[in-house]
Amino acid sequence: MAFLSPLVAGLIFGLGLCLSGMIDPAKVLAFLDLAGMWDPSLALVMGGAVTVAFIAFRIAGHRASSFAGRNFEIPKTRKIDAKLVGGAVIFGTGWGLAGLCPAPAIVNIGFLDPRAVLFVLAMLAGMKLGDVFSDSPTGEAESPAAKQAANSV
Repeated sequence: MAFLSPLVAGLIFGLGLCLSGMIDPAKVLAFLDLAGMWDPSLALVMGGAVTVAFIAFRIAGHRASSFAGRNFEIPKTRKIDAKLVGGAVIFGTGWGLAGLCPAPAIVNIGFLDPRAVLFVLAMLAGMKLGDVFSDSPTGEAESPAAKQAANSV
């Protein structure tokens, strides 16, 4: 049962990406093209997602555990540091160059898009490269619950 909740959430998320057209890099790049043929639809999708997340976080705040029975682990830090800003700049640059971010790229792999495969491979290489330059490698930054979930698979 514990795997069912993330599976359903992932399917809903992937379906939403497909229906909204956010898996199309051209649509994302059109949103980022403020000086050209700007397409505001991504802002509407993001607004809808933020609204749903806002409601979900309010509901979660009144619950002791998730629907799957796991404890909530909400980050306690709100620190904005150079590492966070630098990562955001690198992420945004990659997003702007490729028109893809991780979730749409993974969805596009399901459509056998070779560009998405290349993107995901480059993303994984970038994550490993980030570990080289970081004090806390990606694997060590996981919460105890994430480590337990990974070990139970």
